[in-house]
Amino acid sequence: MAGVLDSVNQRTQLVGQNRLELLLFKLQGRQRFGINVFKVREVLQCPKLTSLPKRNPYIRGVAHIRGQTISVIDLSMATGGKPVEDTSTCFIVISEYNRSVQGFLVSSVERIININWESILPPPKGAGRYSYLTAVTEVDKELVEILDVEKILHEIMPIDAQVSDAVMQANPVEKDYSTKKIYIADDSSVARNQVKRALEGFGIDLQLAINGKDALNKLLAEAEETGEVTDKVALLISDIEMPEMDGYTLTAEIKNNPKLKNLKVILHTSLSGVFNHAMVEKVGADDFIAKFNPDELAGAVQKWLNV
Repeated sequence: MAGVLDSVNQRTQLVGQNRLELLLFKLQGRQRFGINVFKVREVLQCPKLTSLPKRNPYIRGVAHIRGQTISVIDLSMATGGKPVEDTSTCFIVISEYNRSVQGFLVSSVERIININWESILPPPKGAGRYSYLTAVTEVDKELVEILDVEKILHEIMPIDAQVSDAVMQANPVEKDYSTKKIYIADDSSVARNQVKRALEGFGIDLQLAINGKDALNKLLAEAEETGEVTDKVALLISDIEMPEMDGYTLTAEIKNNPKLKNLKVILHTSLSGVFNHAMVEKVGADDFIAKFNPDELAGAVQKWLNV
């Protein structure tokens, strides 16, 4: 385990190449799971946990790590499995999602792999454990499941998607967008619906895409009739991490296509702690908003709709 993440800060060159690195781990059993290295701060042997009264049952306790108190979530329980019996033999993956730091209790951590987003596919449809996946891939001829961490966190600590009246009134949209659409691209169903709820007050048709490839195909279809996508679409709000085509690649494809290049793109991502702001300029994105603050998102939408 020692040094498994020593070079994580040197891995940013992968960003924008439609590639990522996954930290592979196991819960209980042989099934492998993956989490994006860019969301991982460190991995360590599980320390002694302090139990809290009236805690969510999925939170096994809190750990005091480097001067910070971190909630530790039993990923096996949170995804419908059995609770970990002996935490002393387990590891904690310390990660940052949606502006918060949390620890994920896992049975073992294996290694880091480098993979292309095109090799990461949407999960099979169905109930049960698959409802907690955003994607799957194959490593060593075995299935690796990539968890929908945003869904897990939302079930434990729900986020209010309501935009405040003060924000809506501060910079009202003056133009008429009644005939246009806003596209929302995100592989997490929870994240898509959070954005949708936050923007419903604008009264604009909101269209959803499940990943970058899906969004690109839909935008090209929108542009087919007139040759200019902005005749029908006012704005795109896109996650960065998505199977088949990530948000950076999607943005670059849009800005390099004569039919799409005038579309305003807001990148909306949970990669707040390690986000490479230079990539926004490199791929031509118009804005970046860290997940998930409905007021900040609404403010950015107001800004670009009023341009």
